[in-house]
Amino acid sequence: MSESRSKILRHLLTLGLALLGAALCLWLTPIENHNVQNHLAGFPDSHLPTHALRPTVLAALCFFPALCTLIYSLGCRLDRYIARQFASIFAICLAALILVWLLIDLSGVISDLRESPNTLATAAKFYAIRSPAILLLLTPYSLLLALLYSLGKLSTDREIIAMLQSGRGLIRISRPILIAGLLASLFCLALNYQWAPIAEGRKDAILDEARGIPITEATDVLFHQSDANRLWMIGSFPENYQKGQPLQNVQVTSSNPDNSLRSRLSAKTATWNPSNRSWTFTNAEIGRYQLGKPPIFETPEAPIIRNGWKETPSQLIRPGLPAAYLGLPDLTSWLLANQANGLTIDPAPYLTQWHYRWALPLACLVTVLLGAPLAVHFNRRGPGGGIFLAVVLSALMMLTSNIALSLGESGILPPTLSAWLPNLLFALLGIYLFHRRLSGRPIYQTLKRLLPSPS
Repeated sequence: MSESRSKILRHLLTLGLALLGAALCLWLTPIENHNVQNHLAGFPDSHLPTHALRPTVLAALCFFPALCTLIYSLGCRLDRYIARQFASIFAICLAALILVWLLIDLSGVISDLRESPNTLATAAKFYAIRSPAILLLLTPYSLLLALLYSLGKLSTDREIIAMLQSGRGLIRISRPILIAGLLASLFCLALNYQWAPIAEGRKDAILDEARGIPITEATDVLFHQSDANRLWMIGSFPENYQKGQPLQNVQVTSSNPDNSLRSRLSAKTATWNPSNRSWTFTNAEIGRYQLGKPPIFETPEAPIIRNGWKETPSQLIRPGLPAAYLGLPDLTSWLLANQANGLTIDPAPYLTQWHYRWALPLACLVTVLLGAPLAVHFNRRGPGGGIFLAVVLSALMMLTSNIALSLGESGILPPTLSAWLPNLLFALLGIYLFHRRLSGRPIYQTLKRLLPSPS
């Protein structure tokens, strides 16, 4: 009777979370569809399939809690017991890490937020927009702490030994934790698809708005139009440049086919008219150059209008968009539009970040592979050595990932290798640790011998 009642409660919880997910989906997906349409209107050359997938990924995030409870309800009694032990500690660790992170971060931005007319509303908006990036950052650390505590407690209470004596292997016992690592990777992959990178890119704009500083989307941007031998230098893109706000401090240098200088147009502002696809330059000066002759400079009083130029604001701003703050759709669009233009743009950071969007979420699963065999112990000394080693290896994985990412963005390592190599190396190490634990051979003492002994 008790088991049937528990089963009914599990199904009701899954149904309730599914209904809540459906309500969130009905609220959020129309907003995301509207955002996609606005983006495509401003960037008509964007990669349509990846942007069209954004509402679907957001809908999947809405139903993610229901998926987790469904998988939980399908497990056996042992799986559900281990999952409950792990999930409760994971929730506590995640909440504690978020609180600590917020306190540290708030101390650095509180002076900027206080300049806003409504400090509380600005602070709430600031952290609500950044919440996907916060979750992406803290989820792997919460996973590590939760599995170290939960598996360590089960080992200390001799429950792991009892499970092994019942005929279940270590991998079978660890299955709920491994599934949790896989689900966390899928969750982080969905966040890293669009919203987490964009969130980090928006934080400076929100602080500028709080301080009353005009928001700029990009500054000091170079764009080379190879078909027409034109080199653009744009001082700044205002926030509403897609809606007709003029670009500031623009200089357009035109060259002859032999790369000799032909003319240089400098203007205070440049406005693009999408209806007739023309550019209007105000407060302009034109310098004309001919070989063997002194340059001629003109300063017309009326604005200068250029028709027939193919460049659009969405094309001009792409080289100025930081790769670290672009989601997968924007990175794909950028690479398709600019990868071949190596004169003024280095594609390595964008290609590296594209691969990193896929590789970073798998750090959750790799963390579980590293931590699970080290958290389990069978001796009376306790889990201290294994926990210390798990924390050190996870920190080394994060450090290696950051170093490899920097090497990939600088062009020293191939982008694919720099994004995936740390995950591959530490995943193999985790599998090796599982093998040693399954074979009954010591892990901590063996790895300790590799360290130099004190003289």
